Amino acid sequence: MDDKQLVKQVMSGSESAIRLLIDKYERLVIHMIARVVPDNMDREELCQDVFVKVVDKLGSFHFDSKLSTWIATIAYRVAVNFAKKKKLEMVDLDGVAFKVGDTLDMTEREDSKQFILKLVDQLPVNYKTVLTLFYLDGFSYPEIVEVTGMPEGTVKNYIHRARLKLKKIVEEQAGKEVALL
Repeated sequence: MDDKQLVKQVMSGSESAIRLLIDKYERLVIHMIARVVPDNMDREELCQDVFVKVVDKLGSFHFDSKLSTWIATIAYRVAVNFAKKKKLEMVDLDGVAFKVGDTLDMTEREDSKQFILKLVDQLPVNYKTVLTLFYLDGFSYPEIVEVTGMPEGTVKNYIHRARLKLKKIVEEQAGKEVALL
């Protein structure tokens, strides 16, 4: 079922369509919230809040953007508002992704990936948000602008700075130079 049909069915009150919407976009919402909110209990509650808002506001969605972008925007704003209320650390910085090495076997690559993701989690919220949206979720610059409300130049700058910051952290941890993608 495409997003237009799904939205139409959710708007008509179909419980199965609501469940399908949640199943389809749950990973995205969890990912967006996890980039900003560290506590698992808070994350679960915020995810529920996001889907309540999505269903409530679905009538205002007119497919001017992708449904995933619109939902990611709501999730990001809910998480940021929560962080502001709880006074969680919100710093304007950057994020990263890079190649660890083509000669690594599958296990080593997976270990390296997990290591890098843990390092990304150490970056300030805005850096890791734009980085994960760009590299892990495959969002374009305009989509990231729409989700975060940041100007495109800021998004590009954050991604660049974050890559450099993460590269430096990885080099310090690994004790060797790492090639950026």
